[in-house]
Amino acid sequence: MHGKSRQTGAISAADPAGPGGGVRQVSVPDDRDGQRLDNFLFGQLKGVPKTHVYRLLRTGQVRVNGKRAKPDARIAGGDTVRIPPVRVAPATEVPRASDRSLESLASRIVFEDRNFIAIDKPSGLASHGGSGIKLGAIEQLRQLKPTESLELVHRLDRDTSGVLLFARKRSALTAAQTEIREGRVRKRYLALLAGRLPRERVVVDAALRKSVLQGGERMVRVDEDEGKASRSEFRVVERRGECTYVEVVIDTGRTHQIRVHAQHLGAPVAGDDKYGNADANRKLRERGLKRLFLHATELAFELPNGGSYHLTAPLPAELKAVLEAL
Repeated sequence: MHGKSRQTGAISAADPAGPGGGVRQVSVPDDRDGQRLDNFLFGQLKGVPKTHVYRLLRTGQVRVNGKRAKPDARIAGGDTVRIPPVRVAPATEVPRASDRSLESLASRIVFEDRNFIAIDKPSGLASHGGSGIKLGAIEQLRQLKPTESLELVHRLDRDTSGVLLFARKRSALTAAQTEIREGRVRKRYLALLAGRLPRERVVVDAALRKSVLQGGERMVRVDEDEGKASRSEFRVVERRGECTYVEVVIDTGRTHQIRVHAQHLGAPVAGDDKYGNADANRKLRERGLKRLFLHATELAFELPNGGSYHLTAPLPAELKAVLEAL
C-alpha cells in the first residue's frame, strides 16, 4: 500500500480542496474496501487531531452515501464520503520522536516478515496518537521505517503491554482484520486481579457499551440492552493472597474489555485507575506495582492464502517482580 499518500482525495495544507475549500465528496478507492470509516478519515485528514475527527462523526458532518455513520462502520469501494472543510496542520507541525525513543522501539520488535511487524509494546505507549497524545506506536514505527506504509492491525490500551501487530501492505491488513472480525484469532493475556475468582475457570459473556466523555475520554460499562456482545474467559494460574494471577482468552476485542469484565466479576485488574479498586491498588503499590497489570502475551492466527503466525511476548520483569513480592 505504498500508494496511500496518493489515494483519492488526500489533502495537505496547501491543497485548495483542504482548509476553506468547502465540503468534499470523496469516492472510496477499491483498495480501501472494508476499511473502518475513522481510519479512512485519518488518512484523508492528515494533521487533524483524532478527537476532532470523532467530533465530526458524532455531529453527523461526515456522511457515507448521504447517511450518518459510526466510526467503526466499514466502507466499500465506490462509496461516497462527505468530508466537511477542516484545518489541516502543516507538515512542519508533525511531532517527531527522539532517537532514543526510536532505538527503544526498534529493540522491541519481536517479529517481522513481508506482511507484518510485531512489537512488544511497553505500558504507557499508546497504540496511536490522539486525545492529547502526539506520538503513538504507529507514528513512531512509521518514523523508524519512513519508506514503508504501515497500518495498525489492532489496538492495545495505552497502559497494557504486549504483542501489537502492524501490517506492511493493504492485503495483509485486510486479511488479518477479517480473521479478527470473524473470531479466528487467538488473543491471550496475563493479568493480576485484585480479588479471588470463585472457580478455576470463569467465562464472562456480558455485552459492553462504550461512551466518549467530554474531552475524548472513553468509558465502557456492561449494558445487555445496547452493548455489543463480548466474551472473556478467565483461567486461574495461581492465587497470591487476596489476588489472583490469571490468563485471559478473549473471543472479541472490545475497548477495555478485560478490564470491565474483571470489574464485573468483582475482581478488577490490579493497578487499574479507571475501573479498579483504589484501596487494593494502594496496597499493591506498596508491593511495587506502578502500572496496570495486564499484558498481551500471545497473538495467533492463520491467513487464508497461507501463512501461520504465533507471536508471543513474555511477562515484563516489573510485573514478575510484583508476583514475587506477593
